[in-house]
Amino acid sequence: MTTSNIHLQRVLEAADPNVRIQDDLFRAVNGTWLDTYEIPADLSSDGSFTALHIQAEEQVRDIIEEISAKNPTEGEAQKVASFFNSWMNTESANAKGTEPLAGDIQAINRATSKDELAVAVGSLMPTGVGTFFGINVDTDLNDPERYVAFLFQAGIGLPDEAYYREPQFAEVLEKYRAFTTSFMKLGYGLTDAVAETESATVFGLEKAFAATHMNVVDSRDTDKINNPMSWNEFVASAPGFNWAGAMKAAGFTEDKLANVIVMTPDALAGSARVWAETPLDDLKEYSRWRVLRGRSNVLTEEIDRANFDFYGRVLSGTTEQRARWKRGVQLVNGSLGEAVGKLYVERHFPPDHKAAMLQLVDDLLEAYRQSIRGLDWMGSDTKTKALEKVDSFVTKIGYPDKWLDYSALTIGDDLVENLRQINQFEFNRGIEKLGKPMDRSEWFMSPQTVNAYYNPVWNEIVFPAAILQFPFFDPERDDSFNYGGIGAVIGHEIGHGFDDQGSKYDASGALHNWWTETDRTEFEKRTSALVNQYEQYIPEQFGPDSPHHVQGALTLGENIGDLGGLSIGLKAYAIALARAGQTLEDAPEIDRYTATQRVLLSYARIWQEKRRSELLETLIATDPHSPAEFRCNGVVKNVDAFAEAFGVEAGDALYLDPEERVRIW
Repeated sequence: MTTSNIHLQRVLEAADPNVRIQDDLFRAVNGTWLDTYEIPADLSSDGSFTALHIQAEEQVRDIIEEISAKNPTEGEAQKVASFFNSWMNTESANAKGTEPLAGDIQAINRATSKDELAVAVGSLMPTGVGTFFGINVDTDLNDPERYVAFLFQAGIGLPDEAYYREPQFAEVLEKYRAFTTSFMKLGYGLTDAVAETESATVFGLEKAFAATHMNVVDSRDTDKINNPMSWNEFVASAPGFNWAGAMKAAGFTEDKLANVIVMTPDALAGSARVWAETPLDDLKEYSRWRVLRGRSNVLTEEIDRANFDFYGRVLSGTTEQRARWKRGVQLVNGSLGEAVGKLYVERHFPPDHKAAMLQLVDDLLEAYRQSIRGLDWMGSDTKTKALEKVDSFVTKIGYPDKWLDYSALTIGDDLVENLRQINQFEFNRGIEKLGKPMDRSEWFMSPQTVNAYYNPVWNEIVFPAAILQFPFFDPERDDSFNYGGIGAVIGHEIGHGFDDQGSKYDASGALHNWWTETDRTEFEKRTSALVNQYEQYIPEQFGPDSPHHVQGALTLGENIGDLGGLSIGLKAYAIALARAGQTLEDAPEIDRYTATQRVLLSYARIWQEKRRSELLETLIATDPHSPAEFRCNGVVKNVDAFAEAFGVEAGDALYLDPEERVRIW
């Protein structure tokens, strides 16, 4: 058997021969695995991404344990070892109980007015305790050369405001209500009656805050969340809360907040009004609850398990909490990711991967150029601007050129204090950016993260080292599999620069309309058709009558990315073949599969995934990504090359009349 045959067999190892590709590509490629594989008890989903995540998790554990074995006393090694060891020391956490929260609680209890309470919650925000609003520092949407503070809605314990009002979430809402009561009893040692009263107060406030919130679809609309204001304008727009006192306590000076972007102005105004109309004692109850919830995973094992029982079992369907070391690795990755990432890259990212990826990216960018030039629905002026944007893309692969400096971070033996210090460190990093030049070397994922992203304000695509493995990428296999795997992912991320939101940013990353009115109208006509398609999709495991259908508007950006990713991935593979003097039509077959067919099979393989129903319900409501089956089947229905490659005809489940196929890029 040839190497190419082996790679093909690996792609098709979970195929179901009883399912026709023309009816269900997703199940034809992954069906045997879907029917027989059981999600481990400690996971809410499993599949291609999760398998690589688990592999990276084990590799990082080895790195942490090797570091710890040397008993380092200084530098990043000491911070990594001490933080992980403090997490693993459950005996200490159990002995301390909720005593580590005493200072936080006292800060709240000392407040004699709502203005003083605002100062107290402001002082706690940098250490990881939230309230009804959030603040962070990022690139200005209107001027990508400067940083600005963003203010946004927050303060609820369920995934989205819809959970507090939509009938399909009534059962979850009732379980959350019961959870708040039992969790207060456990965390604060309250009697049943007192816990019931206090939890009713907290629940009522969360519901009131949620009623002011922007919905999940609008919250991804750049035009609706880009609301630049002076600080004085913002304060005037949201009276009833001591904004100045809270921000000063959080560490912001007046000059740092001279200008802000208010992402959810109505929600912040409404929530400030709720704050003003609520008795001080009730606001204190709510604020104490935020302390308990914000620290719950670093307190006793009993409190940690109780938190899991709702957020793990009820919202995600997971039946068993993950081993403590696994969650410890996750905590280290999230807090000291680049400190560990340096060693991860040395051990697990071969240098030749970067060169191969750069070639793939070049081919994908050239494929976008060719596609844009050939669009029959876009005028020449808009094409010129689109091509300028393609030419301006920045690519980051594997790991950052400049690593994050952790020297200002202090880590010791106390877990709760370590978490405070880490949150404070990140918060301070944000404040320190204000007024300084843009640092475009920064990464927003660690190298050991199995994912990729597009950053519209920097017009960059980023691919961490950990995703550059099977089934996405393998430099030793036939190129067709890579262009259907990581090539589609690259195309997807580039595509975000041209989706319904990314297309609002110009080549420099500024939020600036570069479209003619006619071309934008035509673009939105096509994207509306895609919204309508996806609105019809209900995950197979729910059954056809389920109310939990895909939200076409919420998932539009990702669906555009997926459609562009595969379509442009095929064009990019044709470019790669042309370098060898071949075409998609005459490239050699592998075990009777043509070059185009192999790209499509590889594409279906990367979406191999199963999710528990509880998690899927949560994600359908809140996640801008479609379920895996539609990231495969929903895309290929619109791709002419799929119908041609596999002879899809009228009557086949994946047949879509050519007139109804959505072609954007």
